[in-house]
Amino acid sequence: MTIYPFVFHLGPLTITGYGLMMMVAFLMAGWTIQVDLRRRGMNEDYAADIVFAAVIGGIAGAKIWYVLLTGEWDALFRRGGFVWYGGFLGGVAAVLGLGWWRRVPGRWSMELTAAPLALGYALGRVGCFLVNDDYGIPSSLPWAMTFPAGLPPTTVANLTEMHVRFPPGANPADLVAVHPTQIYETALMLLVFAWLWHLREHGHAIGWRFGVYLVLAGTERLLVEFVRAKDDRLFGPFTLAQVTSVLLIFAGVWVAARLRRPEPAPIPAPAGLTGKRAVDDLAGRH
Repeated sequence: MTIYPFVFHLGPLTITGYGLMMMVAFLMAGWTIQVDLRRRGMNEDYAADIVFAAVIGGIAGAKIWYVLLTGEWDALFRRGGFVWYGGFLGGVAAVLGLGWWRRVPGRWSMELTAAPLALGYALGRVGCFLVNDDYGIPSSLPWAMTFPAGLPPTTVANLTEMHVRFPPGANPADLVAVHPTQIYETALMLLVFAWLWHLREHGHAIGWRFGVYLVLAGTERLLVEFVRAKDDRLFGPFTLAQVTSVLLIFAGVWVAARLRRPEPAPIPAPAGLTGKRAVDDLAGRH
């Protein structure tokens, strides 16, 4: 199966599948947060604040991580060049900072964003597929795909630079079918989202679901990396993303274990989630 990038032009603007799906990912994540807040009888407007903070922090973090990883400082001013884990850490920092400013405890931010993070990641990987990026190693499976105009194209020469070995004499210009790892990740993270969404009525402490998210997201990325075509295998056969995934799994286990016990009493919603902020502002107490 041969796949080409999804791109179209609106006058001087170039619209890519990646850009479209990133927008959809943030919008859908924000919508799920809004639905959750509505169900809890809390201030739905906070969903938009979370999305705005996540966009700013996520883009900054993803770009900075890419620059530190590659040393390409000019990438700060290029359209491309983002790394998911950098975006994740930047987004988390921005959302927690927003919570501090709005007097929303970090545990509540963790609880509200666990499932939406999984959904946003799944949709974002569709964008990677639409621009033919982040694909896997060669495969002979029926659903393997070639990306003649990928980033970069799936040729023998390009895959060799990603530590893929071919028989001697292989033509560097030959196109090779590879695992569509973007689709694998989308399918797996949609399952993670479905389960985390189902766990909204869990009997654990506020924030427990975020620990579960870290464990599942880290495990998913750790496993998929084994069939990803990568040029950053810095630790023997392991990539930097896999090392980061292991750290996230340990962090998730710690969070889930720490918050596994039910709350001793019903926890009132923070003022920042009940619409009281406007009243406090008028009274000069913000």
